Amino acid sequence: MSFEVIPAIDLRGGQVVRLRQGDYAQETQYASAPSELAAKYAHAGARWLHVVDLDGARDGDLANITVIRALTKAGMQVQAGGGVRAEEDVHRLFDAGVSRVVVGSIAIREPERVAEWLNKHGAERFTIALDTRRRDDTWTLPSAGWTADETRTLDELAPWYAAHGARHLLCTDIERDGMLAGFNLELYRHLAQTVAQLAVQASGGVRSLDDIRAAREAGARGVILGRALLEGRFTLEDALAC
Repeated sequence: MSFEVIPAIDLRGGQVVRLRQGDYAQETQYASAPSELAAKYAHAGARWLHVVDLDGARDGDLANITVIRALTKAGMQVQAGGGVRAEEDVHRLFDAGVSRVVVGSIAIREPERVAEWLNKHGAERFTIALDTRRRDDTWTLPSAGWTADETRTLDELAPWYAAHGARHLLCTDIERDGMLAGFNLELYRHLAQTVAQLAVQASGGVRSLDDIRAAREAGARGVILGRALLEGRFTLEDALAC
Protein backbone atom coordinates (compact mmCIF):
# COMPACT_ATOMS: atom_id res chain seq x y z
CA MET A 1 0.00 0.00 0.00
CA SER A 2 1.58 3.27 -1.12
CA PHE A 3 2.37 6.10 1.25
CA GLU A 4 2.88 9.65 -0.03
CA VAL A 5 5.05 12.35 1.50
CA ILE A 6 3.58 15.59 0.14
CA PRO A 7 5.25 18.98 0.58
CA ALA A 8 2.89 21.94 0.89
CA ILE A 9 2.90 25.51 -0.32
CA ASP A 10 0.39 27.91 1.22
CA LEU A 11 -0.23 31.05 -0.82
CA ARG A 12 -1.40 34.48 0.25
CA GLY A 13 -1.04 37.41 -2.09
CA GLY A 14 1.10 35.24 -4.34
CA GLN A 15 3.66 34.65 -1.58
CA VAL A 16 4.64 31.58 0.43
CA VAL A 17 3.23 31.89 3.95
CA ARG A 18 2.22 29.82 6.95
CA LEU A 19 -0.54 30.54 9.42
CA ARG A 20 -0.56 29.60 13.08
CA GLN A 21 -3.62 27.41 13.80
CA GLY A 22 -5.27 28.87 10.72
CA ASP A 23 -5.24 32.39 12.16
CA TYR A 24 -4.83 34.95 9.37
CA ALA A 25 -3.53 37.45 11.93
CA GLN A 26 -0.65 35.10 12.78
CA GLU A 27 1.09 34.83 9.43
CA THR A 28 4.72 34.06 8.71
CA GLN A 29 6.05 35.00 5.28
CA TYR A 30 8.94 33.13 3.68
CA ALA A 31 11.46 34.55 1.26
CA SER A 32 11.31 31.69 -1.25
CA ALA A 33 9.30 32.36 -4.39
CA PRO A 34 6.59 29.71 -4.89
CA SER A 35 8.07 28.51 -8.19
CA GLU A 36 11.57 28.22 -6.74
CA LEU A 37 10.28 26.26 -3.75
CA ALA A 38 8.29 23.91 -5.98
CA ALA A 39 11.34 23.31 -8.16
CA LYS A 40 13.34 22.45 -5.05
CA TYR A 41 10.70 19.95 -3.90
CA ALA A 42 10.52 18.37 -7.35
CA HIS A 43 14.30 18.04 -7.47
CA ALA A 44 14.20 16.28 -4.08
CA GLY A 45 11.94 13.63 -5.59
CA ALA A 46 8.43 14.57 -4.47
CA ARG A 47 5.67 13.11 -6.63
CA TRP A 48 2.90 15.36 -5.30
CA LEU A 49 2.62 18.99 -4.20
CA HIS A 50 -0.17 20.31 -1.99
CA VAL A 51 -1.16 23.93 -2.65
CA VAL A 52 -3.56 26.04 -0.60
CA ASP A 53 -4.95 29.37 -1.79
CA LEU A 54 -5.45 31.01 1.61
CA ASP A 55 -7.03 34.10 0.09
CA GLY A 56 -9.53 31.89 -1.68
CA ALA A 57 -10.20 29.76 1.39
CA ARG A 58 -11.34 32.79 3.34
CA ASP A 59 -12.92 34.92 0.63
CA GLY A 60 -14.31 32.30 -1.73
CA ASP A 61 -12.43 33.01 -4.95
CA LEU A 62 -9.36 31.55 -6.62
CA ALA A 63 -7.17 34.55 -6.00
CA ASN A 64 -3.87 32.74 -6.66
CA ILE A 65 -4.87 30.75 -9.75
CA THR A 66 -2.03 32.22 -11.85
CA VAL A 67 0.56 31.07 -9.30
CA ILE A 68 -1.08 27.66 -9.05
CA ARG A 69 -0.90 27.28 -12.83
CA ALA A 70 2.82 27.97 -12.70
CA LEU A 71 3.33 25.42 -9.91
CA THR A 72 1.74 22.64 -11.97
CA LYS A 73 4.67 22.98 -14.38
CA ALA A 74 7.28 22.18 -11.70
CA GLY A 75 7.31 18.45 -12.45
CA MET A 76 4.97 17.16 -9.74
CA GLN A 77 1.29 16.31 -9.66
CA VAL A 78 -0.55 19.05 -7.79
CA GLN A 79 -3.53 18.86 -5.51
CA ALA A 80 -4.85 22.35 -4.85
CA GLY A 81 -7.76 24.06 -3.20
CA GLY A 82 -8.96 27.08 -1.31
CA GLY A 83 -11.90 29.03 -2.70
CA VAL A 84 -13.66 26.20 -4.53
CA ARG A 85 -17.34 27.12 -4.26
CA ALA A 86 -18.77 26.03 -7.62
CA GLU A 87 -18.12 23.60 -10.45
CA GLU A 88 -16.69 26.49 -12.46
CA ASP A 89 -13.89 26.68 -9.89
CA VAL A 90 -13.24 22.97 -10.31
CA HIS A 91 -12.91 23.45 -14.07
CA ARG A 92 -10.57 26.43 -13.59
CA LEU A 93 -8.24 24.33 -11.46
CA PHE A 94 -8.34 21.39 -13.87
CA ASP A 95 -7.63 23.79 -16.75
CA ALA A 96 -4.68 25.19 -14.76
CA GLY A 97 -3.14 21.71 -14.66
CA VAL A 98 -4.21 20.59 -11.18
CA SER A 99 -4.46 16.80 -10.87
CA ARG A 100 -6.67 16.72 -7.77
CA VAL A 101 -8.95 19.48 -6.54
CA VAL A 102 -9.19 19.90 -2.78
CA VAL A 103 -12.70 20.76 -1.62
CA GLY A 104 -13.21 21.92 1.94
CA SER A 105 -15.94 24.38 2.88
CA ILE A 106 -18.33 23.25 0.16
CA ALA A 107 -17.63 19.61 1.07
CA ILE A 108 -18.98 20.40 4.54
CA ARG A 109 -21.87 22.64 3.51
CA GLU A 110 -23.04 20.89 0.33
CA PRO A 111 -21.93 17.26 0.35
CA GLU A 112 -24.57 16.22 -2.18
CA ARG A 113 -23.17 18.64 -4.75
CA VAL A 114 -19.62 17.42 -4.15
CA ALA A 115 -20.78 13.82 -4.51
CA GLU A 116 -22.12 14.78 -7.95
CA TRP A 117 -18.67 16.11 -8.87
CA LEU A 118 -17.04 12.87 -7.71
CA ASN A 119 -19.40 10.91 -9.94
CA LYS A 120 -19.04 13.24 -12.92
CA HIS A 121 -15.29 13.88 -12.94
CA GLY A 122 -13.98 10.81 -11.09
CA ALA A 123 -13.25 10.36 -7.41
CA GLU A 124 -9.49 10.20 -8.03
CA ARG A 125 -9.59 13.84 -9.10
CA PHE A 126 -10.72 15.12 -5.71
CA THR A 127 -9.44 15.29 -2.16
CA ILE A 128 -12.10 15.89 0.46
CA ALA A 129 -10.70 18.23 3.14
CA LEU A 130 -12.40 17.78 6.50
CA ASP A 131 -10.21 19.85 8.79
CA THR A 132 -11.30 19.45 12.35
CA ARG A 133 -11.20 20.91 15.83
CA ARG A 134 -12.01 18.93 18.99
CA ARG A 135 -14.75 20.52 21.09
CA ASP A 136 -16.75 18.83 23.85
CA ASP A 137 -15.66 15.35 22.74
CA THR A 138 -16.78 16.06 19.16
CA TRP A 139 -14.65 16.51 16.05
CA THR A 140 -16.20 19.69 14.65
CA LEU A 141 -15.70 20.98 11.10
CA PRO A 142 -14.99 24.72 10.81
CA SER A 143 -15.14 26.15 7.28
CA ALA A 144 -14.20 29.28 5.28
CA GLY A 145 -10.52 29.08 6.13
CA TRP A 146 -11.47 27.75 9.57
CA THR A 147 -13.27 31.03 10.41
CA ALA A 148 -16.89 29.77 10.41
CA ASP A 149 -18.50 27.08 12.55
CA GLU A 150 -20.64 24.36 10.94
CA THR A 151 -23.12 21.90 12.43
CA ARG A 152 -21.93 18.74 10.66
CA THR A 153 -19.18 16.70 12.33
CA LEU A 154 -16.22 14.66 11.11
CA ASP A 155 -17.82 11.41 12.30
CA GLU A 156 -20.91 12.26 10.27
CA LEU A 157 -19.30 13.34 7.01
CA ALA A 158 -16.24 11.11 6.67
CA PRO A 159 -18.31 7.89 6.52
CA TRP A 160 -20.85 9.65 4.28
CA TYR A 161 -18.16 10.46 1.73
CA ALA A 162 -16.71 6.97 1.98
CA ALA A 163 -20.16 5.59 1.15
CA HIS A 164 -20.49 8.00 -1.78
CA GLY A 165 -17.31 6.97 -3.55
CA ALA A 166 -14.64 9.36 -2.26
CA ARG A 167 -11.08 8.06 -2.38
CA HIS A 168 -8.93 10.72 -0.70
CA LEU A 169 -9.49 12.48 2.63
CA LEU A 170 -7.28 15.25 3.97
CA CYS A 171 -7.76 15.82 7.68
CA THR A 172 -5.95 18.49 9.69
CA ASP A 173 -6.16 18.87 13.44
CA ILE A 174 -6.50 22.64 13.42
CA GLU A 175 -5.15 23.05 16.94
CA ARG A 176 -1.86 21.50 15.84
CA ASP A 177 -1.53 23.23 12.48
CA GLY A 178 1.72 25.18 12.29
CA MET A 179 2.53 24.38 15.92
CA LEU A 180 5.26 21.73 15.44
CA ALA A 181 3.59 19.66 18.15
CA GLY A 182 3.39 16.37 16.27
CA PHE A 183 0.46 14.75 14.49
CA ASN A 184 -2.68 13.91 16.43
CA LEU A 185 -2.24 10.15 16.14
CA GLU A 186 -5.49 9.46 17.99
CA LEU A 187 -7.35 11.22 15.18
CA TYR A 188 -5.71 9.17 12.43
CA ARG A 189 -6.16 5.88 14.27
CA HIS A 190 -9.83 6.77 14.61
CA LEU A 191 -10.16 7.47 10.89
CA ALA A 192 -8.30 4.29 9.99
CA GLN A 193 -10.90 2.35 11.95
CA THR A 194 -14.02 4.22 10.79
CA VAL A 195 -13.21 4.96 7.12
CA ALA A 196 -10.55 2.41 6.24
CA GLN A 197 -11.48 2.62 2.54
CA LEU A 198 -10.32 6.26 2.34
CA ALA A 199 -6.69 7.19 1.75
CA VAL A 200 -6.23 9.63 4.62
CA GLN A 201 -3.64 12.40 4.41
CA ALA A 202 -2.40 13.54 7.81
CA SER A 203 -1.72 17.23 8.28
CA GLY A 204 -0.92 19.60 11.12
CA GLY A 205 2.02 19.64 13.48
CA VAL A 206 4.74 17.45 11.99
CA ARG A 207 8.11 18.28 13.54
CA SER A 208 10.32 15.25 12.92
CA LEU A 209 10.86 12.18 10.80
CA ASP A 210 9.53 10.10 13.67
CA ASP A 211 6.20 11.93 13.32
CA ILE A 212 5.98 10.80 9.71
CA ARG A 213 6.66 7.20 10.66
CA ALA A 214 4.11 7.41 13.48
CA ALA A 215 1.41 8.75 11.16
CA ARG A 216 2.01 5.87 8.79
CA GLU A 217 1.78 3.37 11.64
CA ALA A 218 -1.46 5.05 12.76
CA GLY A 219 -3.01 4.26 9.40
CA ALA A 220 -2.49 7.43 7.37
CA ARG A 221 -1.73 6.94 3.68
CA GLY A 222 0.12 10.21 3.33
CA VAL A 223 1.45 13.24 5.18
CA ILE A 224 1.41 16.94 4.31
CA LEU A 225 4.61 18.77 5.24
CA GLY A 226 4.62 22.54 5.58
CA ARG A 227 6.39 24.53 8.26
CA ALA A 228 8.84 21.77 9.19
CA LEU A 229 10.31 21.83 5.67
CA LEU A 230 10.28 25.61 5.40
CA GLU A 231 12.23 25.91 8.64
CA GLY A 232 14.67 23.08 7.92
CA ARG A 233 13.62 20.67 10.66
CA PHE A 234 14.58 17.90 8.24
CA THR A 235 15.09 17.59 4.51
CA LEU A 236 12.46 16.47 2.05
CA GLU A 237 14.90 13.83 0.82
CA ASP A 238 15.02 12.30 4.32
CA ALA A 239 11.24 12.53 4.66
CA LEU A 240 10.74 10.72 1.36
CA ALA A 241 13.14 8.00 2.55
CA CYS A 242 10.79 7.28 5.46
